[in-house]
Amino acid sequence: MLKKLPFISVALLLVFMFTACAENGSKPGASDAAEKVYVAPGEYDEFYSFMSGGFSGQVTVYGLPSGRLFKIIPVFSQYPENGYGYTPETKPMLQTSYGEIPWDDAHHPELSQTDGIPDGRWLFINANNTPRVARIDLSTFETKEILEIPNSGGNHGSPFTTMNTEYIVASTRFSVPVPQRDVPISSYKENFRGTLSFIKIDQKEGNMDLAFQILVPGFDYDLAHAGKGPSHGWAFFTSYNSEQANTLLEINASQNDKDFIAAVNWKKAEDYIKQGKGKTYPSEYYRNYYDDNSHTAYSEKKESVLVLDPKDCPGIIYYLPTPKSPHGVDVDPSGEYIVAGGKLATVIPVHSFSKMLQAIENEDFIADMFGIPVLKYEAVIAGEVENPGLGPLHTEFDGNGYAYTSAFISSEVVKWKLGTWEVVDRIPSYYSIGHLMIPGGDSKQPFGKYLVALNKITKDRYLPTGPELCQSAQLIDITGDKMKLLLDFPTIGEPHYAQAIPAEILMEKQKKIFELEKNTHQFGVKSEKDTRVERNGKELHIYMTTTRTHFKPDNIEGAKVGDKIFFHITNLEQDWDIPHGFAVKGMRTAELLIMPGQTRTAVWEPTKEGVYPFYCTDFCSALHQEMQGYIRIGGADSNTELSYN
Repeated sequence: MLKKLPFISVALLLVFMFTACAENGSKPGASDAAEKVYVAPGEYDEFYSFMSGGFSGQVTVYGLPSGRLFKIIPVFSQYPENGYGYTPETKPMLQTSYGEIPWDDAHHPELSQTDGIPDGRWLFINANNTPRVARIDLSTFETKEILEIPNSGGNHGSPFTTMNTEYIVASTRFSVPVPQRDVPISSYKENFRGTLSFIKIDQKEGNMDLAFQILVPGFDYDLAHAGKGPSHGWAFFTSYNSEQANTLLEINASQNDKDFIAAVNWKKAEDYIKQGKGKTYPSEYYRNYYDDNSHTAYSEKKESVLVLDPKDCPGIIYYLPTPKSPHGVDVDPSGEYIVAGGKLATVIPVHSFSKMLQAIENEDFIADMFGIPVLKYEAVIAGEVENPGLGPLHTEFDGNGYAYTSAFISSEVVKWKLGTWEVVDRIPSYYSIGHLMIPGGDSKQPFGKYLVALNKITKDRYLPTGPELCQSAQLIDITGDKMKLLLDFPTIGEPHYAQAIPAEILMEKQKKIFELEKNTHQFGVKSEKDTRVERNGKELHIYMTTTRTHFKPDNIEGAKVGDKIFFHITNLEQDWDIPHGFAVKGMRTAELLIMPGQTRTAVWEPTKEGVYPFYCTDFCSALHQEMQGYIRIGGADSNTELSYN
């Protein structure tokens, strides 16, 4: 039959047969890909990958290459699984100058670095909606600190770290009146300004302090990365809307052929601060921190910030013209090349740090904007990558002389060579890739091996789940000349950015228990003999312990409707991986999850009289089901004597 068909028909038939086989799982190389991502039972993944949860407000932890989800770390949003943001110990973490905010939009995780290499101490991540940055302790995978950022709107270009984690930087996405006040929106050009924030990191404890802000024109500042090697001491921020439009930005903020990368000399800024050039602005904001010994979070109210104005501090900031509406900015491992992702550009512009310094020395300026010199494009450009795909956004590096850029519109990853700017490979993504990540790909020494594409849309790649489809990532092998797709895996929330680090670096730092003798919680106890129930007016404080497999006390009488009942529960276990849970019927907050040696508090205000069971919610032993108790609630006028056992 085939002999009777025209040649072209035979060719088309063969292509159809091959495609059908491939889509049915017989694609050549599929078994090889499966083998490369397979992690046998009992074995560990090679990398921990930390992904932003986007609109979930959290951080998610996946193993690579398996794509297995290990943990959700609550950061900017309440989390019923362990009571984060509900308990008195953790509610202060969500305090802001606007009050307690139980949700935010988390975008960019960033690992701490030593000498430009991820060191596994801390992970930072930003809150986009109500501007904040958080620090996660990677020995416990718990949020330890959240710092609010004043004079900012939309904290998007954040929290990227300098080479030795001296600072994390943050930029305002939406310029706002500084200081904030009631002005007409139509007065945007006169009254709206942006800020670039530099947050000092204590090298021993990791504590964050807003060291200073730089006042900049009212553009939209998008993303950032700090210099390394020769460019250490500088930080680079993309900006768009140099038109300073305030309506229909998709049209009005896309008029100029070039926008800017802001290059900030933060070491010179430090010198100006020592000279007293900073001005103190009144600014209300909060620093929230969690203490490991008291197992309790605290809030500090701040009332001022130091601000530098470029007009008074020449040489701290320059603008590098960059086509067009740049989104990402990335610095290669050598620290020489500054790569921009002009999402409306037809090329990838690569700036040279050494040429930038020379241009500054030669005063190759084409304009001055609000006291900020604008350098000549031709004086600072190292090269342009042609045919980079449509909508280039973000670039990371493999440490072997190659860069990889995501192209949103054409849905692909483009591989190109540093120095020659030649595109050497490209691979499709599904669908509409945003960020991409190579383990260590923004550092001096990338760990390489894999690339993760973080996709914005999935469409038909997974089983449908109603109108809201799952978010997705793809694992790509970059060890050869050609990129190879290994794995699709769904993600929680919208994964904007990710960071990954070899598992061995974190495993040796892992904290396993909280030592009971170091527990200084004001309501904690050290043994069952210290358990008790105390009344203070309409407050009832229950000092409870939990261990396999009972609560002490487990029968409580004398509580009343109208009481505010505090269950202060200490987990007496000192064995690793024996948390206990707690919930009582009718509690309107969240369960507790109490780690070994830890104290947590559940607050309950009963509204109906009766006898209410409570129980352990986290499987702890063979007699887990027997781990329960009762609390008796009388009417508001009940005279039942307070008792417990």
